[in-house]
Amino acid sequence: MPDGVTIKQSVSDPVIKRAHASITPLLDEWFKPEWLATASRRELARRAGLLIERVMEKRRLTLSLTQQRQLMTLLVEDLAARTQSEAASEELLGDIPDEPEAAETAESGQRTRLDDARRKVQPLLMEQIDISAASILGRDDLAKQVSEMVGEIGAEERLNLNGQEQRVLATELLDDMIGLGPLEPLLADESITDILVNGPRQIYIERRGRLELTDIRFRDNAHVMNVATRIVSRIGRRIDESNPLCDARLEDGSRVNIIAPPLAIDGPSISIRKFSKKSITLDIMAKQSNLSPDLADVLKIASRARLNLLISGGTGSGKTTLLNAMSRLIDHGERIVTIEDAAELQLQQPHVVRLETRPANLEGGGEIGMRDLVKNALRMRPDRIILGEVRGAEAIDMLQAMNTGHDGSMCTLHANTPREALTRLENMVAMSGIKLPAAAVRRQIADAVNMIVQIQRMRDGMRRITKLVEITGMEDEVIVTKELFTYEFEGEDRDGELIGHFQGSGLRPHFLPRASYFGLEGRLLEAMKCQV
Repeated sequence: MPDGVTIKQSVSDPVIKRAHASITPLLDEWFKPEWLATASRRELARRAGLLIERVMEKRRLTLSLTQQRQLMTLLVEDLAARTQSEAASEELLGDIPDEPEAAETAESGQRTRLDDARRKVQPLLMEQIDISAASILGRDDLAKQVSEMVGEIGAEERLNLNGQEQRVLATELLDDMIGLGPLEPLLADESITDILVNGPRQIYIERRGRLELTDIRFRDNAHVMNVATRIVSRIGRRIDESNPLCDARLEDGSRVNIIAPPLAIDGPSISIRKFSKKSITLDIMAKQSNLSPDLADVLKIASRARLNLLISGGTGSGKTTLLNAMSRLIDHGERIVTIEDAAELQLQQPHVVRLETRPANLEGGGEIGMRDLVKNALRMRPDRIILGEVRGAEAIDMLQAMNTGHDGSMCTLHANTPREALTRLENMVAMSGIKLPAAAVRRQIADAVNMIVQIQRMRDGMRRITKLVEITGMEDEVIVTKELFTYEFEGEDRDGELIGHFQGSGLRPHFLPRASYFGLEGRLLEAMKCQV
């Protein structure tokens, strides 16, 4: 490529980057200057598309139509830069059949061909394949066999599919057989944090805190339900009209919620909070500006000093991620019991007992709830109990556990402020049916919980710890709290990212004597910027 030629469009998709890097050395051969000078729009588009298809086949790359259009735009920008002419650039860019009508027509045509081919190929494939033998094969070996069989069936049935379409069809059939169908490419993309299926035709993803509509589609509602059933059946649960709500998890630990008709009017809804393959620590969160280094130090000290922590925040604010980061500080010699509706915590310690609730069976019996598991955990000699989320009556049992020698326990709950978290905790104790005066409940909360960490997903998509509050005791019938850190908003930059800083109070923490007991007094005072 000549000096000074750069890619004008910034692309983060690694698949497109690899394809572009493979195609760039071929541009001189495929697009001679004299040919470019006389090529029509149709000829340029046809030749660029043919080059992309050749490279995809040779490199065994699979690109969606959207990715192909982005790649074609990159190629045209390269060619425009070679001509060193703005007019040529505009002409070439105009040649790309990327207008909505043309793009939608091309995508619709390919999708129709693939759907027609699937209807013919799938039953024939299932007749020929040995399910028992296929179940013990690895994905790569099975993919090779499915691809060969799709090619043979296509030839026998005289299907008008090119090489790329055959590969796409084979991949889709394989994903339907052993995976989660159209969701497989989204699950493989590590930049995606949430997958939101709203019926068969509307699939959103969250990437870097922003929602995006994808071009992924299911065939129909039955296809969505088949995938949903496959998810829940792996962990012994069910989803159908009689039981249309279900919490589940994927094999990698990703959290799943499914709601089916008749409750979901427009078709089954699947919400997946993806499991992060990267280990998250407080230091990494500090580098990402989720919190400040001083705040991270205070949280480390709080965990090592065995404070009982309550992590509060809204939906998708990062409560579980923060809980995972905090749990990494627990000593490896301690026995930890985790209790969750759907197991998703990623504790690294060797001595961990993971408990998961169980829904009722078809007869309505056999349900094991959070409260049952908390009660049982107290008989398991735990050093710490970690409750994935407090939602109801189990709050009273968790408080009793924190008050009876299980220091260093942690839990999360949904609330928008630390004060609201205390109110919600009090209300959940009332749900247990145990009749206690309000003052007695608040006293028990004040004695059990040492610190509240408030986390929030802010409007720029970044998750930040907005407040760190410790509970210092009771004054009359009111729980007294002290703010140690708060996030001070200052404005936003040109990219729409919020600007602010984490302000420490400079006050001596109430748990300073406890930190001193663990030999962490000096470090705590330094993190709080207090006078020694």
